[in-house]
Amino acid sequence: MDSPPAQQPLPLPSEPPREPILNLPGALTAYVALLAVIHLRVLLPPDLEYWTIEVFGFIPKRYDATLLAAPFPGGTGAKVWTFVTYSLLHANLSHIIFNVLWLLPFGSAVARRFGTARFFLFMAVTAIAGAFAHLVTHEHEIAPMIGASASVSGAMAAAIRFAFARGGFLSLRRGDADAAARVPAQPLTRALRDPRVLAFLGIWFGINIIFGIGSIAVGNEGASVAWQAHIGGFFAGLLLFSLFDPVPRRVPAPAEPN
Repeated sequence: MDSPPAQQPLPLPSEPPREPILNLPGALTAYVALLAVIHLRVLLPPDLEYWTIEVFGFIPKRYDATLLAAPFPGGTGAKVWTFVTYSLLHANLSHIIFNVLWLLPFGSAVARRFGTARFFLFMAVTAIAGAFAHLVTHEHEIAPMIGASASVSGAMAAAIRFAFARGGFLSLRRGDADAAARVPAQPLTRALRDPRVLAFLGIWFGINIIFGIGSIAVGNEGASVAWQAHIGGFFAGLLLFSLFDPVPRRVPAPAEPN
C-alpha cells in the first residue's frame, strides 16, 4: 500500500514591500548633496569664505556701468556664472535646512517628473529668473545675494501645475509617488481657475511679500530678504513648466456625432 504523499508546506503570505521613509528621486538627492558639499566652504577661514561669496554670489553692483562701478573678484566671468552659482551658496546651516525642507515635497515631485537633466536645467533657469528679478529691483546694490530659494520657488510653482490634478500628490486620490508625479498637467488657464491653486498662490505670495521668508542677501549691515528673487523664480517655474514637461497632456475624447 502506497504511503500518502507528503504534504507540501503552505507558502507564507508575502509581506508587502516597505517604502523607505525618505524615498527621494536620484536627481533631488544629487542636488541636495551638491548644496551640502558646497556649504562646507563655511569651514574656510573667514576672509576666504567671504571671498567665495563675492566671486559666486549675485551682486547687482557688478553690472553697474557708471564711473562709480567697483571692481569685484571674478572679473567678467562672474557676470555670467553668478546668475546660477549664487543659488548654490547659503549663509548658514539654518538657511540651507530651510530651503531643503521646502524642496523635499515639491522638488521630489518635479524631479520624478522631469528626470535628472531636465530637473537640473530647470533649477538653473529659475535661478537665473530670480537673479534677473533681483537685479531689476536692486540696481546698484552692493550686497551679494545667495540662496536656493528662487529655484525652490520655481519648483513649487511647477509642482502646482500637476499636484492638484486627479492622482497628483496633493489630490484626494493618490497613488504611488512615481504615478502621482506623472499625471497629465492642467493647462495654465485651467489651473488658474482652480480654487485650490488660487488659495496656494494667495498663501505663497502673502508669505513672501509680508514676511519675506527664504533667500538671504548678505551685506555689511547684516542680512535682508531678497523676496523679489523668489517671485521671479516662481513665475519662471509657473510659465516655463510646459517647456520642460515630458508628460503628454491628456487629450479630450472627441464628441460622437448625433
